[in-house]
Parts: sequence; C-alpha cells; structure tokens
Amino acid sequence: MPSCSTPLSRRVLCAGALSLAMVSCAPLPPTASVAIPPIPAGEARVWFYRDGGPYDGAGTPYLRMNEAIVGVSEPQGALYRDVARGQYHVTVDSYGKDFNQSRDVYLFAGQQAYFKIVSLRNWIACGGRRNDCQRDTFYVWEIPPEIAQGDVARGQFYGGG
Repeated sequence: MPSCSTPLSRRVLCAGALSLAMVSCAPLPPTASVAIPPIPAGEARVWFYRDGGPYDGAGTPYLRMNEAIVGVSEPQGALYRDVARGQYHVTVDSYGKDFNQSRDVYLFAGQQAYFKIVSLRNWIACGGRRNDCQRDTFYVWEIPPEIAQGDVARGQFYGGG
C-alpha cells in the first residue's frame, strides 16, 4: 500500500484538487435549461435578475424583502423565491443612497413578479486624489413579465425556493 509521501499519492491528490477547482469555475447553467417547479399553492414567485453588462458593478449585494435577506444579486444571474401573498418592500443593499432604489409591491397567490437589479458603477469614489476605492449604488426596478422573462431565461441560474 503506498504511503502519503509517494509520488503516486501526491499526483492523485493534485488531480483531485485540480478537478475540484475546475468544477468550481464552471459557469452555472442558464435559467432556461433548468426545470423550475410550479408555484406552490397560495404563494407568489419573485424573480431577481441582473444583466451584468460592461458598465455594471461587480458587487454582490444582498436582496431583501421586508428587510429579510432572500438572496444575493450576482452579475448575469437570476434566482427566485416563493413567498406568501402580501405586501413587500423590496430592496438591494447599496453603499450609495439615492431616490427610487426600492419598490413596494403587493403579491397575489399564483403571481410572478420580476425585479431587475441595476447598478450605477463607481457612484462614490473615496480615498483622495487616486480614488483608491469605489462604491457601486444598486437599484431595484420592477419589470413587466413579458420583458423580464427573456432576460431571466438567459441569466445564470442561482437557485430558487
């Protein structure tokens, strides 16, 4: 039996570590290729998505509904949450504060609502003359289903539930 110090066991360990590293770098599937279950009875489904274009910030802020964290906004990503019907205040964490950054919505049973997360890249610069740090400002936009569904389908799927 080979010991841990043999070249064979080191090669196996390196191959295993490399395999894990490659799997973690693999892109997530597009939402269109994932089987999405129906909305549970008596609940509504809320989709969050982000385009991640060249001018989009790279930050990954928390998504909140009535102050509770429901997910993380990823560039070029989409996710959903099934929630009880009712009134919700939808926000995204943001360093900069601006008007119209959040949305208030009443969700009905069986309804699907779509929220696009938009960033204003480098809205705030700090650190003196060299702008050593920059902060993005994020906004929640409610988008009509007929427009949002195509964008969500193309986004990388970050989960649901």
